[in-house]
Amino acid sequence: MDLEGRNRRVFNRLGGPSAAPPPNATKTQKVCYHWRAGKCSRFPCPFLHRELPYPSGATSAAANGSGAPKPFADDSGFSSPAPRRGPNFNNNHNNSWGRMGDNKVVRKTEKVCNYWVQGNCNYGERCKFLHSWNLGEGFTLLNHLDGHQKCMGVLNLGGEVGCMISEGPWLFVGITNVVKAWNTQTNQEISLSGPVGQVYSMVVGNDLLFAGTQDGTILVWKFNAVTNSFEPAASLKGHTLAVVSLVVGANRLYSGSMDHSIKAWSLETLQCLQTLTEHTNVVMSLLCWEQFLLSCSLDKTIKVWVATENGNLEVTFTHNEEHGLLNLRGMPDSESKPVLLCACNDNSVRLYDLPSFSEKGKIFAKQEIRAIEVGPGGLFFTGDGTGFRVWKWVEPVPKP
Repeated sequence: MDLEGRNRRVFNRLGGPSAAPPPNATKTQKVCYHWRAGKCSRFPCPFLHRELPYPSGATSAAANGSGAPKPFADDSGFSSPAPRRGPNFNNNHNNSWGRMGDNKVVRKTEKVCNYWVQGNCNYGERCKFLHSWNLGEGFTLLNHLDGHQKCMGVLNLGGEVGCMISEGPWLFVGITNVVKAWNTQTNQEISLSGPVGQVYSMVVGNDLLFAGTQDGTILVWKFNAVTNSFEPAASLKGHTLAVVSLVVGANRLYSGSMDHSIKAWSLETLQCLQTLTEHTNVVMSLLCWEQFLLSCSLDKTIKVWVATENGNLEVTFTHNEEHGLLNLRGMPDSESKPVLLCACNDNSVRLYDLPSFSEKGKIFAKQEIRAIEVGPGGLFFTGDGTGFRVWKWVEPVPKP
């Protein structure tokens, strides 16, 4: 057996200094993506099976730090990682992003490693992609629940669930053309008719149940303790398309719609007090926090509203994102500082310190994170199509 020749071929294939391209083939100046993952089975491979060398003069620049790419920093001084690159990008000789070596720092991209997700990444700590579902400090993943193994009970709703809330002993579920109500103490079931199309949003305020529907109407029910049932109280009209977000605060009901508008309603008279039209796409989520109203939209903005002297709301700040926004939640961190959690349609959640909007961290998922809920004791939950994850704020590590 020609072991010496075989070893030479393997050495040449791995990019040894004596390696020469096979006849009629030339290597591109691009590192093989499959080789980086330890999975390339092509021979000969048209791509490089080695990392590109530093350009002339880069070694000394890297030694004193002047040649290394620096993170981008905003006005608040918060640093974020360099922009993302796809897995098959051409290496750029003008920077050292992603270069691996015994004494070199691997700069992570803001992308979860697909091989790590499947449990077979061979690069370990040297991998350029994240081996984690989150970036940032101050919070940690406790558990990932991807299904129910044992259930107390199963409800067959007969339709797609558009929204679900609980209030006291009652569980409300919005589906097509109806709202289902269950009393968890008595197991009583009630069907609230009236919605036209899917029920996308619900909220309880001033002893009233509000439901935003596909035809743009907000239906209102009031609980009758004598008959132990819900009676129709009003039908709020004004939106021209589906109402997808509702929130109650400051004795008002706020509704966000696919018609790009927000309406403010009096909880006492149920009359529309103001229509806000600053968003240019669907208003996906609303949040009342102290004296402020926060709204997010598929137009890639978060707007902060404050009441003027005459009681009307005006935008006091607009935060721009790279992607459309789906959901907003707010909570204090372990130091009781306010943090805003924003779900984006790139399968991530951004965490921001308020009021500065300095980025605190990121959470990633396999699919869009449509649900964010806040729990007791510093817990919060994120849900996508694969299940939901449980997170917890942790005490900061004391600095020496």
